[in-house]
Amino acid sequence: MRRVVLDRMGRLGRFVWSGWVGVAGLAVFAALWQQGHEAYGDFILPSPLATFAATRTLLESAETWRLAWETGLRAVQGFGLTALLGGVLGLAVGYSAAAMRLARPLLTIVMGVPPIAWIVLAMIWFGSSTGTVLTTTVVASFPLVFANVAEGVATRDRALEEMARAFGAGPLQRLWTIVVRQVAGRYFPALAVALGSTFKVAVMAELLANIDGIGVALATSRSNLDVAQSISWVVIIVAAIFIVEYGVVQPIRAELERWREAARPWGVKR
Repeated sequence: MRRVVLDRMGRLGRFVWSGWVGVAGLAVFAALWQQGHEAYGDFILPSPLATFAATRTLLESAETWRLAWETGLRAVQGFGLTALLGGVLGLAVGYSAAAMRLARPLLTIVMGVPPIAWIVLAMIWFGSSTGTVLTTTVVASFPLVFANVAEGVATRDRALEEMARAFGAGPLQRLWTIVVRQVAGRYFPALAVALGSTFKVAVMAELLANIDGIGVALATSRSNLDVAQSISWVVIIVAAIFIVEYGVVQPIRAELERWREAARPWGVKR
C-alpha cells in the first residue's frame, strides 16, 4: 500500500513539475496577446490584464457560476456519452473487418454534415432544450473517438494476443491486459480533442438555440459590443476544459498507462 501511494505521489509530482512548460507556453501566448492589443487597441482586442479584471468581476457574480454550471454540465454529459459510445462501439467494430467497412461510409456522412446543420435539426427535434445540446455535442465528437478506437483495435499487436493465449489467458484477460492498453494510446488523445470540441459545440448550440448558459451570455455581450466580457466568457470556457481534462481525463490515462512508465528504460524521462 505504501509503495502504491508513493508511486502515485511521484507521478503527481512529475506531472505538476512538467506544468511549468505549459505555464511558459501560456506566457508566450499572453505576450502575443499584449502585442495584438497594442497594435489594434482596446475596442478590437482588450489587454490581458483588462480581460482578467473583467473575468474576476464576472466570477464575483453568482449568476456567472450558475451559467457556467449549466453549460459545463451539458458539455460533460455530452462528453461522457461520446467517450462511452465511441469507446464501446469502436472496440466492438474494430474486431470485425466487415463491420469496419460498413461503418466507414456512415462516419463519412456524419462527419460531412456541418455542426450547424445538426444544431438546426436538433432544434426542430428537441426545441430549445438540453436534448439539442447533447445531440449536437455527441454527433460532433463521436466519429473521432469511434474511428480512433476501432483503428486501434484493428491494428493491435496480434502476436502479443497469441502469446497470452498460449500462456492460458482468457478472452477478458487478453482484452484488458493487451487490447485495452494498446488502444488507450489512441483513445485518450482522441478524447482530449473531443473534449474541446464538446464544449465549443455546446456553447454554439446554446447561442443559436437560445438555451440558458454561457452561449446566451456570449450573445448578450456581443450585442453590447463588450469585447472584454466576451473574451472573459471564453476564458471561463477554457478554464472549464482544463479542469475536466487535467482533473479527470489525464489522471485516468496515467492510471491505465502505468505500464509505459515501467517499460521505459532506466533514466529516460519525459
